[in-house]
Amino acid sequence: MRIALAQLDCVLGDVQANVDKARSAVKEAAGRRADVVIFPELSLHGYALGSVPGDESISTEDVRLAELSGYGPDVLVGLYEDGRLRRYNAASYVASGTVLHTHRKLYLPNYLDWEERKHFSPGHALRAFPTPHARAATLICNDAWQPVLPWLAAQDGAEILFVPTNSAAGMAPGAIDTAVYWQDLLLNIARLQQCWVVFVNRVGEEGKASFWGGSRVLDPWGTVVAEAPRDAEALTVVDVDVSAVRRRRREMPLLEEPRFGLVSREVGRLMQEGVD
Repeated sequence: MRIALAQLDCVLGDVQANVDKARSAVKEAAGRRADVVIFPELSLHGYALGSVPGDESISTEDVRLAELSGYGPDVLVGLYEDGRLRRYNAASYVASGTVLHTHRKLYLPNYLDWEERKHFSPGHALRAFPTPHARAATLICNDAWQPVLPWLAAQDGAEILFVPTNSAAGMAPGAIDTAVYWQDLLLNIARLQQCWVVFVNRVGEEGKASFWGGSRVLDPWGTVVAEAPRDAEALTVVDVDVSAVRRRRREMPLLEEPRFGLVSREVGRLMQEGVD
């Protein structure tokens, strides 16, 4: 399986311009014989949607999504989804003109300069899904920071975790070094869930945000096998051996005893005690 990491900038609120740019990236990836092209979070819309005067959300039935997969490779693209009554920070996986799966971001940051709860509704489900190349799951940015979600995706059979992201640096005095946090987080996910992890971050400036790139792919042992540059647009192509997931999970069967009954009982107890 050959994956292309489309580490790109985008134009805030200009869907057509971003679709055109994505199309060019897909065509280039096709020329490099990629099977899948992964774009960053909200790659068709930009992040600071509160400063866009109109509603630029689009439905997953928008023909432009289907057309992006018409050049050969499958596509995972980030969008501001029109869910009719609600709007979502979503990522759709499209293959051969069909949207196979759409993940709606589950955990919306609402602190410091991140105010996603003002503009999006949270999703309500996490599902691994079959693609023509492997069983996959999507975690959008802050989803990957919730330890239970990568575990649930792996338990649902995910061999590859796609992590489209808008991670910025230095947005507030004393802010954490997000690049270091992501480095450690992705290593932890790959090793504990014993799967491929494909992290695709945006680049460019938008308001006070400076997106730093650094997209990468980690194997089921936690080794970084490909990495895009910092602070620059790039199309990085890497070959992934999906069978390595099964091999690693046989070597060290960390996931074989999930104890769902135990987890369900303890979550139920916490809910009864008013935690949620």
